[in-house]
Amino acid sequence: MARHKPIERQVIVITGASSGIGLATALTAAEKGATVVMLARSEQTLAEIAEEIRASGGHALALTVDVGDADAVAEAVDRIVAEFGRIDTWVNNAGVSIYGSLDEIGLEDARRLFDTNFWGVVHGSLAALPHLRRENGALINVGSEVSEAVVPLQGMYTASKHAVKGFTDALRVEVENVDRSGMSVVLIQPTAVNTPFPEHARNYMSREPKLPDPQIDPAQVAAAIIEAAQSGGRDIKVGSMARLNVMASRLMPRVADRLSARQVDKQQLDEAPIRPQGTLYEAGQAGRVHGSHR
Repeated sequence: MARHKPIERQVIVITGASSGIGLATALTAAEKGATVVMLARSEQTLAEIAEEIRASGGHALALTVDVGDADAVAEAVDRIVAEFGRIDTWVNNAGVSIYGSLDEIGLEDARRLFDTNFWGVVHGSLAALPHLRRENGALINVGSEVSEAVVPLQGMYTASKHAVKGFTDALRVEVENVDRSGMSVVLIQPTAVNTPFPEHARNYMSREPKLPDPQIDPAQVAAAIIEAAQSGGRDIKVGSMARLNVMASRLMPRVADRLSARQVDKQQLDEAPIRPQGTLYEAGQAGRVHGSHR
């Protein structure tokens, strides 16, 4: 039995909705009849996506928001509640990575990554919390297999996703077990996903970054998010490699370390960096679900 409203009766808010997993989730939710609110920094791209959804008979609102700005997130929540009267599901998906060894990454870049990946989750979670409690809704935070496993050359990203898991787990205990609220707090942990993620990353390497294969389709993650919005859950691994990598890190940590070290070459293409600054500080306008190179 579903724990929450059917998706077609929901107002679902998705951060980082202008590309990748966020865009796939927004399009899937709209197709299934949900009212979709899309948050991202990419104003023009987001507006075009929302218009396409409405032209197809769906319901969508686009809000230009940097999730690292707590006041901007709170203002977005007020706007959404004024417009629709409620929030049924909030999906914290916005994220960015940095490729490079930990000892060469600038602290300003590292802090900016945490502003988006960790503090963005905190800002969204706490701003949406009273509304989700009222609706017995779902808070869904997009972590990663590296919320528990690790990957070299993306150490700051890994650290941020560990932090997201810690925050999400603690909040779940407080909301579900202490307060005994009817809402759900869910962590989604995908393996590598074929999105523009490496193209958007800040890159310190001498080669263009990529994600290691095998990569799953963003539609698989979107489906898991939509299911969690209706049925709840705890920590949901998406993709067989996510389950294997997390299990190895728990049961055979030294072996997992050696296997992780083999991912160095698998995260680089044999070509010069295309846009090493990525979208760490400036919004991307890709508007694509899938990445452009595999």
